[in-house]
Amino acid sequence: MTLKVVGAGIGRTGTFSLKHALERLGFGPCHHMIELLGNMPQQLPLWQSAVAGQPDWDRIYMGYHSAVDWPTARFYRELHAVYPDAKFILGHRSPQSWAESFSQTIYMALSDIEKAPAEQHDWLRMVTELITQNGIPPGLDVAGLEQAYIAHVEAVKGSIPPEQLLVFEAKDGWEPLCEFLSLPVPDEPYPRTNDRAEFWEHMKGEA
Repeated sequence: MTLKVVGAGIGRTGTFSLKHALERLGFGPCHHMIELLGNMPQQLPLWQSAVAGQPDWDRIYMGYHSAVDWPTARFYRELHAVYPDAKFILGHRSPQSWAESFSQTIYMALSDIEKAPAEQHDWLRMVTELITQNGIPPGLDVAGLEQAYIAHVEAVKGSIPPEQLLVFEAKDGWEPLCEFLSLPVPDEPYPRTNDRAEFWEHMKGEA
């Protein structure tokens, strides 16, 4: 199975809403970090190998038509080479709002892995290495996070041909997304999900 849509936007850029939107538009199932969290025995070893430089993309994305969020967003260059006909979506928000959201969710979860349930430790270590490879090492302040975010956005724009790339903000709703994918606009609100409270529910396995 070939990925048709790849999300190059990193976590906390509306990726969970985008997952739901793509599935509504017929590009499901859509891979997202939540898939890894819900299927750790199968998914974690595959992504550990990818982070170590030995990805098996066919196995990782078996059964999926699209993928968004981390871990996928870390590998946008590699995935463009593997799936040259795919369309790429760069989820975007202001660097300041992203840095604030990221620091209060993902970064916080990674700051003290030992406090997490034991069954999450290997996953969180993999995510720490993945995000470090993405230019966001542990210990950055908000200003450093903002710069790392800007660097990622500019790197994506410089790597993916503009005709294959949509820079997308969730607040823009269905119209630009559907125009990019050459699909009609659904007669329903664009998905809005995974605020900070919901993020922590996912981390606890409650959502």
